Amino acid sequence: MTPPAPPAAPLRADCIGDSAGGLTFDVAARGNTGAALLVLRRRDGADAAAVDETVSLPLAPAAKGRLRAALPSSVSLPEGRWDAYAQVSDSEPRRLVPGVTDLRSLAERTPSGLLGHVAVRIPYATRQGNLTVRSWLRAPHAETVDLGSADGGLTVRGRVYGTQLVPGAHAELRARQGFDGGDGADGGGVHRLDVVAERTEFGFTVPYDALAPGVWDLWLRPAGDSGPLVRLARLLDDVADKHPVFLGPPARLRTPHGPMEAGPFYTRDNDLSLAVTPLEP
Repeated sequence: MTPPAPPAAPLRADCIGDSAGGLTFDVAARGNTGAALLVLRRRDGADAAAVDETVSLPLAPAAKGRLRAALPSSVSLPEGRWDAYAQVSDSEPRRLVPGVTDLRSLAERTPSGLLGHVAVRIPYATRQGNLTVRSWLRAPHAETVDLGSADGGLTVRGRVYGTQLVPGAHAELRARQGFDGGDGADGGGVHRLDVVAERTEFGFTVPYDALAPGVWDLWLRPAGDSGPLVRLARLLDDVADKHPVFLGPPARLRTPHGPMEAGPFYTRDNDLSLAVTPLEP
């Protein structure tokens, strides 16, 4: 009886980011000839097997045993998680695994915002060890630059891209659950916060004691009440998942709702939120 053939070795891809937000993929493909493609498949929600869009990029010979594909910032990649495959000759696409990744230029990147949007692509290794690209496309965008502690609250500094800050610009905290459209005077669904603005930079303070227990999402209205509502997020660096990396120490305080613990966190999409949790008296 012929023993089964050993599984094919995984294809590795080195990834390099450039200062414009583009990515280059170098795939190790020794012995493979013929037409080749780098295939990016967008996931539908949390189900990696459900695909609703595909982007194919030509893989061209770059060095002996290496194929290269470029994903420039000018190529549209809608927001989401894109699983990476290589298709060599007429074979089935094979899942790629990360090789050497150099994203230093992403951490130093400052987009101009002249295009009216910010496009960010960060390659990362999934829990299964495969290569996936996380893409964001925000128009306009409000970038969180710094979080700090205030007396019983949180200070937020940031910068806008693709829009202007005008008189009347303000921040809003919106309750994720139980949103009632109120003005927040009684701990309801929306709290409006004054913003100090200078050109494209803004800052504001969140008083924790005004918040009811729950999760609060942070938003910005750069153009005031008549303008768009823009989600605050931290995207412009080389970290695909901020949640386990950027965690501020929670503050303990007494509020009209009783003793609470409050602190900021980043969501799975790197959006900025606050968690307010009741404590035992």
